[in-house]
Amino acid sequence: MTSNTPDVSVVIGAYEAMPYLTRCLDSVEAQTLPADRMEIIAVDDGSTDGTGEYLDEFAARTAVPMRVVHQENSGGPSNPRNVGLGLARGRYVFFLDADDYFGEQALERMVAMADRAGTDVVLGRTVGVNRGAPKSMWKETVERADLYSSHIKYTLSAQKLFRRSLLVRLGMTFDEGLKTGEDALFTMEAYLRGDGVSVVADHTCYYLVGREDGKHVTRSGGHLLRFDSARALMGLIARYVPPGPRRDTLMIRPFVVTLLPQFGPVLLRQSEAVRREKTERAVPLMEAYWTPGVARRLKVQERLRLLCVAEGRIDLLLDVLRFMESGEEPEVVRRGARLYLAYPHFREDGALPDPAYEVTVTEWIGGRRIEVPAGRSPAALARRLARRARNRARRVLRAR
Repeated sequence: MTSNTPDVSVVIGAYEAMPYLTRCLDSVEAQTLPADRMEIIAVDDGSTDGTGEYLDEFAARTAVPMRVVHQENSGGPSNPRNVGLGLARGRYVFFLDADDYFGEQALERMVAMADRAGTDVVLGRTVGVNRGAPKSMWKETVERADLYSSHIKYTLSAQKLFRRSLLVRLGMTFDEGLKTGEDALFTMEAYLRGDGVSVVADHTCYYLVGREDGKHVTRSGGHLLRFDSARALMGLIARYVPPGPRRDTLMIRPFVVTLLPQFGPVLLRQSEAVRREKTERAVPLMEAYWTPGVARRLKVQERLRLLCVAEGRIDLLLDVLRFMESGEEPEVVRRGARLYLAYPHFREDGALPDPAYEVTVTEWIGGRRIEVPAGRSPAALARRLARRARNRARRVLRAR
């Protein structure tokens, strides 16, 4: 690196970002990292609300080296980020959303962490403003977090510090074919192929803003796009992680965070055609990636919902969803060394078998903690559930 190489290239893709953009840019300028150790690359993605003009105005007066690109609207966040990444010169790159803003010491602390630990990705503590934000991964600052045992796999947004040499070496860019979940795909690949991930948890680095007009990118996009996102992320994990416990641990994320919400209470208010469409897209994913290890890591209601989809039993699924939406609590049933949660159709003829209802991870029912019985291995249960789901998925595919 030359002496004039900045530490960080802050890449901002901006579309219809006013008035949020003003605080976003002010937060970059207010960083404790000196101005000559940063650069801003802002890509105006065809805005019509004054975003482009404000970027030009800010660039003309800021002490931070700044480049502004104006282009026609690309239809998503991937292209502006890729354009910015292609122009970046910094040792590190941070993808800052135009709606959000930094804590004052964010870049200084994250760069120091990356330099000290030698890691390729750094996560800075994030809090939500007018919206929720991930919390479970901010319990402590760690120089090298384990992807499989920690909760970092549950924060796959692009708002992180990435070592640019990693991205260049691997030829990494955001998938412009995905309209949602492109950041999860990019970040997971960096986690898997990079040299370590650090967590800065003792300082708020990033403020994730919920727009009052409801136009934040994560709130947009139809349900079909979510299946595209799940398919891409599952495929990436399978490509780089061999079958086994480590892959199963990572697969929980796309199953629970991306796929499962498509079969939540919202399904009760959707048409039969939408329900059928969702099921047809989920079955191949169950066939390809559902395993014993995935099954035993899920809560009962999560496992039940996915098994109903795999079995083609939308009638049972709707009953489970009505039960959940009512706020009722399942009875805890003990049978020998096993515990079950008696959601609808438990032990009924023609319904799902008992193992689908068995407690295999810690649950909370009515404020009461339900632990897996001591000495009860869920492995056999998980194998039966997975085998049954795969067999059913194969039958459904053949019938199509």
